[in-house]
Amino acid sequence: MNITQEALKERIKELTCLYEVSSFIVNASQENLDEVLRAIAFSVKRGFHHPNETQVAINVSGMKIVTGKSTGDCSLRSNIQVFNKKEGHIKVTVQNFELGFLNEEQALLDSVALKLGNLLEKLQIQENERSLRRQMERAGRLAILGEITAGIAHELNTPLANILGYAELLKSDLEDCSMGTQDVDRIIQSSIFTREVVKKLMFFACEMPQEMKEMDIVPHIKGAMDLLDNSFKKEEVKYKLVIAKEKICLKVDIIQLTQIIFNLMINALYFSPKGGLVLLEVLDENNGVTIRVADEGPGLTEKALDKVFEPFFTTKPIGEGSGLGLSVVHGIVASHKGTIEAGNGKKRGAIFTVKIPR
Repeated sequence: MNITQEALKERIKELTCLYEVSSFIVNASQENLDEVLRAIAFSVKRGFHHPNETQVAINVSGMKIVTGKSTGDCSLRSNIQVFNKKEGHIKVTVQNFELGFLNEEQALLDSVALKLGNLLEKLQIQENERSLRRQMERAGRLAILGEITAGIAHELNTPLANILGYAELLKSDLEDCSMGTQDVDRIIQSSIFTREVVKKLMFFACEMPQEMKEMDIVPHIKGAMDLLDNSFKKEEVKYKLVIAKEKICLKVDIIQLTQIIFNLMINALYFSPKGGLVLLEVLDENNGVTIRVADEGPGLTEKALDKVFEPFFTTKPIGEGSGLGLSVVHGIVASHKGTIEAGNGKKRGAIFTVKIPR
């Protein structure tokens, strides 16, 4: 075979490789990325001048794909960039140093690396779009639930006030009858408990009036933790309070801010093992204040992460939680034009991050 025919054969191999790589990329998804990268690696191997002596390695996005054991010192390499940032590389090695590489093979490798970078950019954009869609759907569900909840709370409030009022009147009429007053006490206690549930519903629906004031929130946060101290000691769980500054000023409804701290810390305490640690961080940033609560419990499942702020959703056993605590927190944060996110720690436990703007 003459030099021209040999060169033509190599160009055809290179073009075939690029065509195959493009075909693999068209059908790629996050779910089959490992399989696609493996197919690309073997296609590149076939596209080089001495495929039997060539090994290909792709290192990107925490994955490493190899076509075989690389023992040679002669290699070509091209970086894989995603949004102009190096995220990995593709490397080709020949076992026989004397075989070397053709001049065109570096260009082939650069083209494949460019295509891989474009693929990873596309997958990242798709994942961001899915995440945004999930957030919008969740926000829509919460908005609808907020409207329904507000209606329920208003409908319950009037008859509940009547029950409580008449029960207190009845109790005064039955002061000489101990059995009767005990029953009335139960009615009153149940009514007060139900009224608190209605208050939580109204908090979630942002129907409670706010008193927004610019103030130093540090002493109020410390005061809330002092009140919770005995609860933590009783459950044999430790807590650590980390506040960025001695004085942090923010325009808030301080009662509602305290309720955020209470709900998040009590929730963290409930899921913490004995001897566990709950961390409460308060960070003073340029655009607002960040409150982060992290525990060492079992963390949140995918289902829980999706529904954790919806009213009446709870992972606690029946009778141990109303499923309103975190939805109340969400409503309060929303009324302060802030955001709240739920996630899991790297090793274990759940993390709740609240951001309240200035």
